[in-house]
Amino acid sequence: MSDVRRSRATATVLRTIGGTYEVETPDGEVVAATLRGRLKLEQRTGDRVVAGDRVELARQSDGSWTIESVAPRTSMLARRAPRGGRGARVIIANVDQVVVVFAAAQPEPRLRMLDRFLVLASANALPAIIVVNKVDLVERAELTARCGPYAAAGCPLCCTSVTDGAGIDELRERLCGRESVLTGPSGVGKSSLLNAVQPGLGLRIGEVSKAVNKGRHTTVAAQLIPLECGGYVADTPGLRELGLWGIDKDELREHFPEFLPLRDSCRFGNRCTHTHEPDCAVRAAVEAGEVDRERYDSYVALMQGE
Repeated sequence: MSDVRRSRATATVLRTIGGTYEVETPDGEVVAATLRGRLKLEQRTGDRVVAGDRVELARQSDGSWTIESVAPRTSMLARRAPRGGRGARVIIANVDQVVVVFAAAQPEPRLRMLDRFLVLASANALPAIIVVNKVDLVERAELTARCGPYAAAGCPLCCTSVTDGAGIDELRERLCGRESVLTGPSGVGKSSLLNAVQPGLGLRIGEVSKAVNKGRHTTVAAQLIPLECGGYVADTPGLRELGLWGIDKDELREHFPEFLPLRDSCRFGNRCTHTHEPDCAVRAAVEAGEVDRERYDSYVALMQGE
């Protein structure tokens, strides 16, 4: 027992593969660890251990590592369990910000999906940054028109292009020294952006994966990637089905920041749903072109459960 105690270390979970965890120790070593038996029986909010969790490791007499305990989470990004499941699925723990990547073209941006990501971040009390990638494929006027409603809503924007290097330095500055979760539809260039931020990152991901040479990914799971400039980026594959778990419809309007300055002007004040009530200041602003109609339509669709 004393040998085990001397081999304890506080570490960060990088990813899970089946019942095994890739964990980074304070000196940067990546090891494979399993849960201690009693941890498997404990009830935790969401998944027992996810990428981003801070854990206490212990080295056993046979050289293997076990996760002895999990520190309380300072934040987490959760969504509804996919494919009709109940409750929440914790995607990532202890992150500082959500970075939502969309392409200006190829594929055509799905702005309603972007709005869902922003609501999900806001509901989890996490600041969000919108990265518009492949800006070299569209004219500036088109880019301004598409980004305008989000800039007006106060959403930070970063416009990037791996082709000509536009915005890469700005994105790197926003990521370094922080713990970010990177998300967005497939095909928008998330992996290319990460490799531009940190050249050779793809090779490093491969090296990390060698720490666990058994099992295979059978669930939707995030992978936490250490950055050379400090901090981590969590890549989140498989978010095609983005369920907004735990967000009451009465609270949904709080996650559209452009509505907030107008609510006191509605006849029914904070009770106004902004969908059908008379003398609604938000709907009047939409008709006047002061609030973007597509953003408003996204809000209505979410209110209707679409």
